[in-house]
Amino acid sequence: MKRYHPIMVTLHWLLALMVIGALGFGLFVLHETPNSDPEKLVLLKMHMIAGLSILLLMLIRLVLRHTTARPPAADTGFPLLNKIVTPMHYLLYIAVIVMAGSGMATSKAAGLPEIVFGGSGAPLPKDFHHIAAHEVHETMALLLMLLIAAHIAAALYHQFIRKDGLFSRMWFGSRD
Repeated sequence: MKRYHPIMVTLHWLLALMVIGALGFGLFVLHETPNSDPEKLVLLKMHMIAGLSILLLMLIRLVLRHTTARPPAADTGFPLLNKIVTPMHYLLYIAVIVMAGSGMATSKAAGLPEIVFGGSGAPLPKDFHHIAAHEVHETMALLLMLLIAAHIAAALYHQFIRKDGLFSRMWFGSRD
């Protein structure tokens, strides 16, 4: 078998777009919009729905990773790197799950479900920095960006330096 199952491929690329989009949205839109701006409620709703969707899809992907056949492990050309490939992939999964969990904890601590979805009319907190889970959320965002950059760098290394066709494993086509 040369390729991952098409469902795994679909989830990989869908989650890549969603996670990068949510990170960018959080950093460049939410972070820059004051909590006093009425538009912030709509932006938070979008971010929260995206975060929950990412969590659900990531959990499905994690289950499918263990229940679908996959190609043999790729060779990086370095024995030490070969040993850390699988743990690094799991670190990506964990980072996304912790990111979503810290987002949910921030939301709960700030009363966002009632404000954003329940129409309570209560104002948003002045900011979220007093909430410990928010600090975790921001820290995980930075870690996740670094992990994604490393993941992309590794894919580019395989594609353009090793020229081993690794990229094709996570694309659509015959699995043989």
